Amino acid sequence: MDKYRSIDAWKRAHATAVRVIRYVDEPRHPRSRSVFEQLKRAAVSVEANIVEGYALSTPAQFKRHLRIALGSTAEAECLVRLSQEVGYLTDSDAQELEGMLGLTMRSIVGLLRRPLAFRGPG
Repeated sequence: MDKYRSIDAWKRAHATAVRVIRYVDEPRHPRSRSVFEQLKRAAVSVEANIVEGYALSTPAQFKRHLRIALGSTAEAECLVRLSQEVGYLTDSDAQELEGMLGLTMRSIVGLLRRPLAFRGPG
């Protein structure tokens, strides 16, 4: 079942989620908590939706979950920018996360454009 680990979009989403969790769990501005919790949920949702769609074993379900993952990626990107603008994240931390999210987004879009590439967990 863990063949999803070979999907580039999942690899990027997982690396991004790990990085986000490490950033938001560090001591930060006390008012950043709610924004960071939402950022963490969005980042984890990206990789979770890729895996869930893959596990459902149909191209249609995989594509549906990739769209959800794409939306969560955009949400995380928005929250990173917001966190940077209000001073919760440094410019360099935000740039790193935005770069990772951008790569993840491009990978997901690539999968959405190649629906025949789906092989499922089979």
